[in-house]
Amino acid sequence: MMGLMIRSSLAVAAVLVLGSGPAAAQNSPRAGMLEQDGWAAIKAGQAQAAADTFKAAIVLDPKNARLHFGAGLAAFLQRRDADAKAALEQALALDPRLTAARAQLAQVLRRQQDFQGAISLFEVVVAEWPEDPAVRDTLARWKREMELHERMRLAVGDHFTVSFEGPEDADMASKALEALDRAFWRICDVFGAFPTRSVPVVLYSGEQFRDITRSPSWAAGAYDGTIRVPMRGALDQGEELDRVLAHEFAHALIRSLATRSLPTWLNEGLAAVLESDDLSWAQQRVAKARSVPSLTVLAGPFGKLNGNDATVAYAASALAARALLDEAGGAAVANLLRDLGEGIDFEAAFVHRIQRSFAEFQASLGK
Repeated sequence: MMGLMIRSSLAVAAVLVLGSGPAAAQNSPRAGMLEQDGWAAIKAGQAQAAADTFKAAIVLDPKNARLHFGAGLAAFLQRRDADAKAALEQALALDPRLTAARAQLAQVLRRQQDFQGAISLFEVVVAEWPEDPAVRDTLARWKREMELHERMRLAVGDHFTVSFEGPEDADMASKALEALDRAFWRICDVFGAFPTRSVPVVLYSGEQFRDITRSPSWAAGAYDGTIRVPMRGALDQGEELDRVLAHEFAHALIRSLATRSLPTWLNEGLAAVLESDDLSWAQQRVAKARSVPSLTVLAGPFGKLNGNDATVAYAASALAARALLDEAGGAAVANLLRDLGEGIDFEAAFVHRIQRSFAEFQASLGK
């Protein structure tokens, strides 16, 4: 399962800006119209459209802090963290009172593992928004996370670094590294692609995992640039440990190919397929479901689904991804991911790499 940081970022930043009243005075009427369109795209989850719109607006009104903030948020949603950081810092240089930009910059720093920098910024945000309980809760949670990471130990493998809390968890870390190495070669072979850097992994207790990731109760792991897994009891379930770690490593490899613009069904479906060769669970779940959402519907996030609906969504996505790999092959799918990561339109990229339209592929799944 993918991490929930993007949605939390949207809650902290976009909602506050969109609900803060009319846009500030513009030097260009056209820039004002583009700003409105940019925030509408953010609200609709269309990060690429938002990025393009704010970029065009900045050309017309380069000293407008809100435009740089919008560009930074769009870049964050696309996981272009260096661009997001630069844009948000420029927004704050132009208007140090833009607290929402400061909150968003803290999110960027946290995702870059700069916990102290993120906390320092968020302490300012709390002082500027003293009545907001969600902001205070976020700061407290980040401090707990930093304290936990500071006392964690590290096990280093050829392709992964595994953080764990104490000596009693060293056996867990060793078994996790072994499982991750097995997943590494198997999954990389499917795509003919490899991560460009070591993948960080953190092992938590179940309570720590829920507190830090804010994942739904049904989530067995999360990936937000770091693989995060609740490990208590996992040693008694070797196959489950392999499955969960393979699923989250698949997300890491997919992210290395495409940092943005992936429909959720493709992202989660590929991870579900690559975690195990056995998809009987997905076939059975889809067969029993009263209705199965289309892939178009499943392009959006799964995080707010309840356990039953989430299972159907994952099952349908897994079967679609399996069909895609069987039809086109791993190399073609990897190239599709790269195209999407470069901002190429999904429909155009799909036709180019899969050799038929997405509509035709989706219709074939019901046959």
